[in-house]
Amino acid sequence: MTKTENNKTKGGNIKRWFWVHRWSSLICTLFLLMLCLTGLPLIFEQEINDRLNPPPPYEVLPAGMPMANLDKMVELSKRRYPRDIVSSVFIDDDEPRILVSMMPSMDADFKTRHSLWFDARTGKLMRDELPVGQQKQTFIGLMFSLHTDLFMDLPGELFLGFMALLFLAALISGLILYGPFMKKQKFGVIRQGRSRRLKWLDLHNLLGIVTLAWTLVVGGTGLINELATPLFGLWQMTDVKDMLRHYEGQPLPKQRELGSVQAAFDTTKRALPGMTVTSIVYPGNKFGSPYHYLLWAKGDQPLTSRLFSPTLVDARSNKLVAVVEMPWYLRALEVCRPLHFGDYGGMPLKVIWALFDVAAIVVLISGLCLWWLRRKSKDSFYSRILQNETADGTQE
Repeated sequence: MTKTENNKTKGGNIKRWFWVHRWSSLICTLFLLMLCLTGLPLIFEQEINDRLNPPPPYEVLPAGMPMANLDKMVELSKRRYPRDIVSSVFIDDDEPRILVSMMPSMDADFKTRHSLWFDARTGKLMRDELPVGQQKQTFIGLMFSLHTDLFMDLPGELFLGFMALLFLAALISGLILYGPFMKKQKFGVIRQGRSRRLKWLDLHNLLGIVTLAWTLVVGGTGLINELATPLFGLWQMTDVKDMLRHYEGQPLPKQRELGSVQAAFDTTKRALPGMTVTSIVYPGNKFGSPYHYLLWAKGDQPLTSRLFSPTLVDARSNKLVAVVEMPWYLRALEVCRPLHFGDYGGMPLKVIWALFDVAAIVVLISGLCLWWLRRKSKDSFYSRILQNETADGTQE
């Protein structure tokens, strides 16, 4: 192949990658800007919530006090709301609180769900929250809804997942174009005394390559996170359905027939020693089993604290039925959730995540500026790369 033919081949490949980079970036940029802006406060979700909605003051008690009996808290909740049923119990491992969630029925609208907040050490009722539909929209709640589904539930999740896929295509194509573009320049140089568009281009390329590893991680984990609903649905339709197959035809237990929730908790603690039980899903809940308590437990190490193991406990007899082995795709999802927000390394990592987030915002804005300024210029990014390739070919 002659040098001229080789240059034409390179030029054709660059043109195709430039087309991918330009259009994948343009389509997803505005949504990515929204995700970066809403994701910034979500990095500090716990700190912001504690400041805007501080928890009620807890009693000063000796350290190491055992947890109060769950059955007593559930019974108090039922006496307070005799027409509702318990849907789940959440056991907080960050502060001494237990949330008992109730609904009129398991198939009722999610907005009717309400929770009673107990002190985990004493069993004392600390707060009786309004139903979800009557609560005021919080700042973090607004940011989270925009960031995850645009207030559109599953369609919004899938749409943002597609935007994340386009974002990954823009990153990969940008990396491929970066090499040819930088052949004649020193790394990190922002050329002065030239056009404004050239400065934006240099800044875009510099911040883009510096944040590339972070944006690939956040974009990839964001894509997987948006698939959480269909992935859990797949798990329920396959593995969970197989586990429950021999229960088909048996009468469903009513809440007055359920065994002790404290006994179900103790059964799981014996089956998974060294692990922390964080939630108990009641029978009939759409996120659980019709016949069992579904308990979620996690480890106490930095990595295992993000990996959950579910157990099924017979709702009538409180006997352990199974310690469920999670499929690989849900394990991947569990790892991706904290990694996406930098929520596994304390405040230092959160600050680093926030700085990268701000840099990504600058990259996105600079990309929009380049597109806008390019409309007034004949000297495109693609033509500059092609000039570098042609110059190199001439010198060989």
